[in-house]
Amino acid sequence: MRERLDGLWHDEDFTDWYPRDGRPGLSPARLATVCVLRFMLCLSDRQAAEAVRCRIDFKYATAMDLDGPGFHHSVLSDFRDRLTEGDHADRLLDSRWPA
Repeated sequence: MRERLDGLWHDEDFTDWYPRDGRPGLSPARLATVCVLRFMLCLSDRQAAEAVRCRIDFKYATAMDLDGPGFHHSVLSDFRDRLTEGDHADRLLDSRWPA
């Protein structure tokens, strides 16, 4: 998946989704990739977050370091909430989705 979708999303595509101040968050491009994997494999948020922590294929697909800590499963639902705001989902899919 990484080889086919690498470069599909970039963190810059999400800059207007997040406030400019505050603590840096997780890579939105990485979260978008995890959401796609979660959907494709019919995983729950907990299972997807666990896969990011433990599975080498998820680490490779998301370009994470092998010793990367992953994230709490609630981050995925927060990311999906942002996706439902305005036209975020349409913009995300229309801007880069291969024909």
